Amino acid sequence: MSGRSDACHFLSATEALRRIRGGELTAVEFLEACLAWIDRIEPRLKAWAYLSPDTARTAARAIDRAIQQGNDPGPLAGIPIGVKDIFNTYDMPTAMGSPLWAGFTPGNDARVVSQLRLAGSVIPGKTATAELAVNFPGPTVNPHNPKHSPGTSSSGSAVAVAAYMVPLALGSQTSGSTIRPASYCGVYGFKPSFGLVPRTGCLKTADTLDTVAFFARTVDDLELTFNVARVDGSNYPISHARLTDPSRAKPADRAWRVVLVRGPKWSEAETYARDALVTYASRLAACRGVIVDEAELAPEFDQAHEVHESIYDKALSYYFKEEFERGGALLSPLLKSMILRGQTIPLDRYRALLRRQADMAIALDRWFEGRYDVVLTLSTGGEAMKGLETRDRPDNCLIWALCGVPAMNVPAFVGPTGLPVGAQLVARRYGDFDLLRFARFLSSNALAPDATLPHPVLCEQYSEGVNV
Repeated sequence: MSGRSDACHFLSATEALRRIRGGELTAVEFLEACLAWIDRIEPRLKAWAYLSPDTARTAARAIDRAIQQGNDPGPLAGIPIGVKDIFNTYDMPTAMGSPLWAGFTPGNDARVVSQLRLAGSVIPGKTATAELAVNFPGPTVNPHNPKHSPGTSSSGSAVAVAAYMVPLALGSQTSGSTIRPASYCGVYGFKPSFGLVPRTGCLKTADTLDTVAFFARTVDDLELTFNVARVDGSNYPISHARLTDPSRAKPADRAWRVVLVRGPKWSEAETYARDALVTYASRLAACRGVIVDEAELAPEFDQAHEVHESIYDKALSYYFKEEFERGGALLSPLLKSMILRGQTIPLDRYRALLRRQADMAIALDRWFEGRYDVVLTLSTGGEAMKGLETRDRPDNCLIWALCGVPAMNVPAFVGPTGLPVGAQLVARRYGDFDLLRFARFLSSNALAPDATLPHPVLCEQYSEGVNV
């Protein structure tokens, strides 16, 4: 890169942080580069529901003053982060992708947003989401090909990161709302173990499924953000005990034990995606320090999709009862149909489904124990679908959401039309740090990219004349 800040929006958060702390770049310069790039390409991509440049500039100037005065501005000093528009922000509206909530100002920050601000991050705006974070898409398009879906429901966050508008973004996952858009847009998407990142001040859709998640272009950036946002310490005894239990972590002197899992929806994936994953597993097996096995999940997981769907529908019928009653034409037919299905599920049936969910989570934990460190599977059944409202192919993302385990999209493949397709990594619950370590191992062995330079397709489409 030439100059002090020319095209610095292409930097990873980790590299930008190093430069800001080292005096090579200011937080204001980094933010202004991101804002200029947003101004240039946002009209075509529609990744943002709300932008507040002046609010972000005020925060960036405060970071620069703190550094000049010799104070520590925090582990995310001056890093712009997109916030999915389902998280409360005290200084911006939170519309949650629905006209029913247009202009709503909660007057407080979601806890994760508060943590990010306390760590020194700068929030330029709210990224677009599907309607009430469910399935009906917003206006956002895929940055690699605007005729294709960016995925739902954290599409705006995925696109903002993939298109170099911001290095980091906050998302969520209840089914596949992080892994799928990360796969379609060619970035890392990380859904931590259920409960490790607080959901206070975030739109609720399903109590036992909703998980705060992150998008980035490098593994280091994911880990940096996760460590800021997660609960930590003995005040959280269950997660603290699991995260610090050496018997649950991979020993440093043992090879990685990876298991290729096709999953119950394997037959519905595109042939090219299935072939790419099998080839990827073979390449991985050739690496020193890795043992690759292959296994199937227990037969009980064949019903995971039906269990998940019923739990989700019932929860939606409860949480969106008021919207359903007053929404009328302002609710999509898709969301209405899910709410109607949920209304037909009796409470005793719902309780039985929650017990099945808990049983599956226990079964998966025992399946991992003593056998495998990481599952390797597909993130999606292929490239992004053509058409923003085209129904996605079935995939296995929701199994991992149902069981509360950490999952990550790795931008590993390119499909036949040149669009990204991801490999998905899954670890045992509370194996989040092992999952991050393994993703870094893939990167060091040229099996996953760290996107520290502009993606060629994006550069060709949007970067004419930009000096990088």
